[in-house]
Amino acid sequence: MKDRYDIVVVGGGPAGLAAAAAAYRHGARDILLLERDRQLGGILLQCIHSGFGLQYFKEELTGPEYAARFIADIRELGIACRTDTAVLRIDAPHADGTTEYTVTAVNPMDGLMTLRAKALILASGCRERTRGALMIPGSRPAGVFTAGTAQRFVNREGYLPGRNIVILGSGDIGLIMARRLTLEGADVKCICEVMPFSSGLARNIAQCADDFHIPIRYSRTVTRIHGANRVEGVTTAAVDDRRNPIPGTEEYIECDTLLLSVGLIPENEIAQACGIPLDPATAGPFVNERRETAIPGIFACGNAVHVHDIVDFVTEESITAGRSAAEDLLKPAYTESHAIPVRAGERVRYTVPQYLSQNAAEYPDGASIMFRSTGVYRGAVLTAYSGTERIAAQKKAVVRPGEMLVMHLTQEQLKKIAAQVTISIELPKEEAAQ
Repeated sequence: MKDRYDIVVVGGGPAGLAAAAAAYRHGARDILLLERDRQLGGILLQCIHSGFGLQYFKEELTGPEYAARFIADIRELGIACRTDTAVLRIDAPHADGTTEYTVTAVNPMDGLMTLRAKALILASGCRERTRGALMIPGSRPAGVFTAGTAQRFVNREGYLPGRNIVILGSGDIGLIMARRLTLEGADVKCICEVMPFSSGLARNIAQCADDFHIPIRYSRTVTRIHGANRVEGVTTAAVDDRRNPIPGTEEYIECDTLLLSVGLIPENEIAQACGIPLDPATAGPFVNERRETAIPGIFACGNAVHVHDIVDFVTEESITAGRSAAEDLLKPAYTESHAIPVRAGERVRYTVPQYLSQNAAEYPDGASIMFRSTGVYRGAVLTAYSGTERIAAQKKAVVRPGEMLVMHLTQEQLKKIAAQVTISIELPKEEAAQ
């Protein structure tokens, strides 16, 4: 172990692996990748189902197969890695008068480490919301798991978490676990979804719920957990437009397990502690089209920026971050990284990036803006405005909150930007009136 590197990458999941490899291929050589788990690969290692890599590799892979390709890439390039390593804090250059960032980390092999880096890439991923975040009334029996924890138990540890199961939330992990547990012999009673639509991919709704005759009960939530030592059942209820339970709609469902698939939160405590501003809509850092945060020299990518629906998008975004970090090292030049705001307009929940740099139009490949809709809309037109001028538009037959939308702005379109960029979803008049 050295104590100085050009780039330190925090996180060894799909985002960190892709970012480190991209930085190396664009000229950076002195790179260190830090991963808190005992193995590289992140959450992909427990995702044994297929469906990964269709966009990036143009073939269907399992999660471990997808991760293995990047792990082999890292080893072939000779990029230094430390697993079982927790990053405790990051200090910006101004903290001690140096021109480098200071990373404090610890692991069983090296003990407490103080590392210096000219640039940082934050790829720390995300975590699941737990029962504590939902504040579901009732006792505290065994048998309440997040869907990701249950996935690890079944796919990596070989344990079945329960036999009679209710799932709260129709996110992708919850849908995938409904199918997985059914295949293992469990009886999945139903999936309760508080919203009137699913937050999962359409293909997962079809392949994991519909194909296995598992009902998704929309606009319904769990209002109480019953049981002393082990879950004995749950009470569910319909909800109104404000997602409040409606009295008189309660229904008791006997079960021994409750899985929670109620959303993911970017892991950004370290980023926040070192002064990086976070977007309240995504819980991730504000970034520009190069995935640089508001602090020059610190980049972020993957689920640490915003929760993605497919890993292929994580890879593409992380390659951008790795390339940008390497370019900054080789050709240092000051640029106002958060010069032009990119904001969510009608029917758009958030955008990433949230800013464009002052020289965004100089990049021949243009820039891609990712965003999510606030609901399910048909006959939609995705639009980008600079001030009052429409600079881009594309039609979509259907848009859903669970599926990422991407608008690519060409170099010519970026040159037209003279004011704040607003991304909106426009509808035909008859659709908008409903």
